[in-house]
Amino acid sequence: MSRAAELASVLETADSLAIVCHDNPDPDCLASALALEAIAVQQDVDDVTIVYGGEISHQQNRAFVNMLDISLEPVEDAAIDDYGCIGFVDHARPGANTQLSEAVTPDIVVDHHPGEPGDARFTDVRTRYGATATIFVEYLGELGVEPTTRLASALLFALHRERLDFVREPTRREYEAALAVYPNADLETLEQLYGSAFSPGTIDAIGRAIATRERRGSSLVASVGKTTETDALPQAADYLLNLEGVDTVLVYGIVDDAIRLSGRSIDPRVHMGETLEDGFEGLGAVGGHHDMAGGRIELGLFADEADDDEELLEFIGGRLTRRFFDALNLDGGES
Repeated sequence: MSRAAELASVLETADSLAIVCHDNPDPDCLASALALEAIAVQQDVDDVTIVYGGEISHQQNRAFVNMLDISLEPVEDAAIDDYGCIGFVDHARPGANTQLSEAVTPDIVVDHHPGEPGDARFTDVRTRYGATATIFVEYLGELGVEPTTRLASALLFALHRERLDFVREPTRREYEAALAVYPNADLETLEQLYGSAFSPGTIDAIGRAIATRERRGSSLVASVGKTTETDALPQAADYLLNLEGVDTVLVYGIVDDAIRLSGRSIDPRVHMGETLEDGFEGLGAVGGHHDMAGGRIELGLFADEADDDEELLEFIGGRLTRRFFDALNLDGGES
């Protein structure tokens, strides 16, 4: 039995399904949720709800939800225990990167990130894939589910934003998946989505990252300061990775009551997930892929060290920068 058929067999016995996105979901997570919803509908699941934690703060992600008319419910408003089946998409571990309690055990886990998925009835974690959406495109093909224009558009945009736009270690499978959904996608919708990438807050955050960058060799650390735009961090990291001679970037900032980290690398010698674990494990939740990773450190660890935000950022920045460069075994400096 194929993995797609195994997934369908789990859904066959469910009368309701809660699809749980990770906190602050991106297009890969949201498109994967839509694909799981389509498969569940094919299996006659009567009640399907997509839930998420955190915020959808990235302007492009908000446009993605609005233009594709994706119905979402905040996880705190959903009675998760009332659903006959719970599915995690684009994340695997209960209590990690989701506001759901660690006590919640999913029935279905589909992801491409490394990590222990727990005891789900159906688990498909493919770390050699570049996107969770790729896995779902394969499921749809194997199960004979023809994607609607809406679903195909969502999946194609997700594949591009997750991997193909950056040519950041995409696998052949991402190109094959994009080719599979391309005929049904609405390219005009995708064009409009690309025109909604930056909010004023994101531009301000990227501007600060440019101004505060500190470089050692081909590696760079920068701060977006204090911002409400969580997704400004990976956007700033992607932007700074274009700097001549730079192949590894860490961007940090204060978002709400936590320090957020976003790392990117195109250096084959650097495993960004392991680098963040080496530098910050014990301070907070960190980890990720070879080329991209992130983390969250509770601000309480540093909150008493300064009287205002600027002093706090300076205090935090010095320690985060030192830890990151130490994890890369870099000494000396270049501004």
